Amino acid sequence: MAYVGTEWVIDATGCTVDLLRDAAVLQALFAQIIAELQLHPVSEAQWERFPFPGGITGMVLLRESHLTCHTYPEHRIATFNLYCCQPRPDWTWAAALRAALGATDVTVRVMERGTMI
Repeated sequence: MAYVGTEWVIDATGCTVDLLRDAAVLQALFAQIIAELQLHPVSEAQWERFPFPGGITGMVLLRESHLTCHTYPEHRIATFNLYCCQPRPDWTWAAALRAALGATDVTVRVMERGTMI
């Protein structure tokens, strides 16, 4: 198998409802992830705020691939996806999402991506 990237799929539950609707909180979280993992945006993040009781979707295209989030205030859930085609260290998803969003539980799945050769 040839390594072509690592994908992190994160579910944060029990989040504080108001924080899941706060674009500034999510933008700061994206900035923290990008800075601490030394990622390289190729454009500004795009954000979509949905009508109440909905949340926010965000995406930033990276030189390494992409970072996305979707918030569901009505369910107290935030989901994140980071795909990198270059190795990156593990990041403190649980601690960061507890601090930024008040998450009570964070599940991180890591998938090494590749193809058979």
